[in-house]
Amino acid sequence: MKQVAPLRYDVIFKKAFSDPEIFTAFVEAVLGIKLEIDKVETEKSFAPPIGQVASRFDLFAEDTKNRVIVDIQHVPYEDHYDAFLHYHCAVILEQIIKAENYRPQLAVYSIIVLTSGDKHKVDWAIIDFDPKTRAGKSLGEIPHKVVYLCPKYATDETPAPLREWLRAIDDTLDSQVDEEQYQHPLIRRIFDHIEQDQVSPEERFRMIEQYNQEQYKRTLAQEAKAEGKAEGKAEGKAEGKAEGKAEILCKFMRMKFGLVPDAAMSRIASASEAEVDEWLERVMTADSLDAVIGTQV
Repeated sequence: MKQVAPLRYDVIFKKAFSDPEIFTAFVEAVLGIKLEIDKVETEKSFAPPIGQVASRFDLFAEDTKNRVIVDIQHVPYEDHYDAFLHYHCAVILEQIIKAENYRPQLAVYSIIVLTSGDKHKVDWAIIDFDPKTRAGKSLGEIPHKVVYLCPKYATDETPAPLREWLRAIDDTLDSQVDEEQYQHPLIRRIFDHIEQDQVSPEERFRMIEQYNQEQYKRTLAQEAKAEGKAEGKAEGKAEGKAEGKAEILCKFMRMKFGLVPDAAMSRIASASEAEVDEWLERVMTADSLDAVIGTQV
């Protein structure tokens, strides 16, 4: 058994899949297209940002016909389908800035790898932008696609070329792999890239930081759920439950952003329970007060 760093960590996934040959083979297994590239960018972003939220992509490559994004995510969030759709559309729109019409020069494909799975428990799901007839026939007008992969749900029914890649990714999550179970030479090269002895001190630091951040977010979510329920039960009515959640939200906002303005406190106090629930989800990943409650205060 080979001791490896798990591919659940952003820094490790990028270390392996930024190899152009590995990236190209993985994309071909997922999408059936053959890229002609000699480099893969990491932490790709556009300046100026497209839209009101800056996007950054774990892995990004393009040739004369295609742009391909590969993003890795371990902890499932309520909005991850929407979030990655936003990133995908930003890459399409960035081309329009320099175009003479609305047809982008390059087809855009996003591959999202959800290493811990999600509530739907499927190995493969797709957003296909191409218009279709009532009979389901594609018109062949728009090639863009977003593919969501959950390696842990790969089965014997998963197409063989993709199945070996998904099982290899999932196999690394316990930090050891049996190389003899994999025939593809580039999958074996992944294991060489991420062998424990090949992980640098900087990479190990980033692994620990990601793990701690994920644990912190889980703790916040669990506390919010538990305290919200307890407050609601103590009050014995819906209003008490909402007030309890609002207090928790204010507590988390103070922890992350410091002093919360009176205007923001008033907005939270007058919000519905559904709004407070939504803001509790946002506060886990938001980088500003405005990003949590959705309006300037």
